[in-house]
Amino acid sequence: MLNILKTSIVNANIARVSRNFASLVNLDEPVFLDNKNPFEKERQKCILCEMDITPDFKNVKLLSQFQSQYTGRIYGRHITGLCKTKQNQVENAIIRAQNAAMMPGYHKDLDFIDDPKLFDPERPVRPHKY
Repeated sequence: MLNILKTSIVNANIARVSRNFASLVNLDEPVFLDNKNPFEKERQKCILCEMDITPDFKNVKLLSQFQSQYTGRIYGRHITGLCKTKQNQVENAIIRAQNAAMMPGYHKDLDFIDDPKLFDPERPVRPHKY
């Protein structure tokens, strides 16, 4: 008998609280949740966008950083970590500088070999799948 009395009192309290809560909150209105993903990483900006640098064919010292010192090959985006627009600008500027005979085509100029590295070609930003 005592257990039945306790449960009826508890049920009455729950009903009273739920009625009070229902009067405070309209249950028919939609509930908007914060749509931010807590596991999302911050977007990384490329080094040229971060420093607000526009590649120019006359800036051979900067452009030589994106060219292999042994083969003269232009490094790809997965190695340099540049965004798509800056990578295209760098490639066009290197080709333009090579056509203007300001940069060698098959190797890196010896004056720029000891320059500090903007990235490590041996450890790409986005590793290649092979």
